[in-house]
Amino acid sequence: MSKVFAPGKLVLTGAYAVLEGAPAIVVATSRGAVADGARAALTASPEVRAAIGDAPAPHVDASSLFVGSRKLGLGASAAILVASLAVREIERGADLGDARVREQLFAQARSAHASAQGGGSGVDVAASVFGGVLEYALGAAQPGGAAKRVALPPGTALSVFACSTSARTAELRGLVDRLAETAPARHRERLDELGEIARDAATAVSRGDRGAFIDAVARAAGGLARLGAAASAPIVPEGFEGLSAIAAREGAAFCVSGAGGGDVACFVGSAPPSNAFLERARALGLFVLDLKLDEKGVRDVSPSAATAAHVEAASTS
Repeated sequence: MSKVFAPGKLVLTGAYAVLEGAPAIVVATSRGAVADGARAALTASPEVRAAIGDAPAPHVDASSLFVGSRKLGLGASAAILVASLAVREIERGADLGDARVREQLFAQARSAHASAQGGGSGVDVAASVFGGVLEYALGAAQPGGAAKRVALPPGTALSVFACSTSARTAELRGLVDRLAETAPARHRERLDELGEIARDAATAVSRGDRGAFIDAVARAAGGLARLGAAASAPIVPEGFEGLSAIAAREGAAFCVSGAGGGDVACFVGSAPPSNAFLERARALGLFVLDLKLDEKGVRDVSPSAATAAHVEAASTS
């Protein structure tokens, strides 16, 4: 029986604005979920049930996406769903390295995830399926979402911090949606700002312009703080403004990942954060999270697959 790994995600830019068609820059992470086709799940997540109904679901280990019982905000629900569906595909004889198989897997997982969660952009599903660094956007031609493989500008240093609080994305989105109802002009102003920043970030990535990308992340931090203030939503946790100021003095940026509210945040610069930044982060209850960029996306990690890969490598050397 097979085992499948699906990576988690970090949304660097495009939060909230991605829901209105702006591009998001998202990276897949080395922390993810592993589905085991030889073991049955005692319970399945709502997203997995939305995809497979009452059929048996595989056991999934997503412990690397949590600290104890607290989620890290790395897209656990999407990674669990993608890994679960992918292990079923392997058992049917599908090749997860086939681009068509991945596209079909993304479409199925995207639909089930949106059904279970009442919407969402699907950016976390895309990261789990395709891996690497992606520019992801919704649009009239691709209402389900389209992912394009890109690369962070050369020399970009990324450090990820786990926060002392957990975010409830649905609640934050609900407060932002309420702002749209009660103060539509103010909501439009805030979302337009975030959309412009998201497009600038995508342009910087496409040009390989590290300085412009860092500037866009810094602007995103300010834009999310202003959206949070307008919506009375704790998108940017207390104390983050001070961390952003230290990062700016180091030619870097510090911003919550995704919808914010806690979970994880990212330091983006030309070098890792200074001791002064780290000390201030620790004082706020943050700690550096050990993770790397995952380039491969969803894949077979069963012993038989590893052996086959080793044999193929040896035969071509």
